[in-house]
Amino acid sequence: MKKYLILLVMLFCVGLKAQAQSERRQQRIETAKIAIITNRLNLNSEQAKTFWPVYNEYVSKRKEIRKSMKQLRVENANLDAPDEELVADMRKMLAFRRSEADLDKEYFEKLLKVISPRQLATLYKTEKEFTKMLLKRLRGDNDE
Repeated sequence: MKKYLILLVMLFCVGLKAQAQSERRQQRIETAKIAIITNRLNLNSEQAKTFWPVYNEYVSKRKEIRKSMKQLRVENANLDAPDEELVADMRKMLAFRRSEADLDKEYFEKLLKVISPRQLATLYKTEKEFTKMLLKRLRGDNDE
């Protein structure tokens, strides 16, 4: 019994350490993203004060929508489900995509009130480049 308790405690500690490492990695990624966006957009101090709260709100809402989409995909990957269920799930996915497009449109307008159209175009390009760079690094393609 004592062996099982020790094993359980060890597994719990390993889990906590892995979670802490994951959180540190996520924090480093976020810090790098902020630095790259700040550098590429060349925000002045006034713009930065108004840009970051709007942008962070946008990113947070987008994450929630994508989390829901991912959860739907994971939960409903059963192709043996009845047709009605499959159709319902596909409609939910379309609704999530529509929500994401609506969010993009809403924050497109909000961000244009804070930064210039050129800065917004640069933001979109920078986000895409950052994601590509991150995926390359995660795959281990560090040739460049």
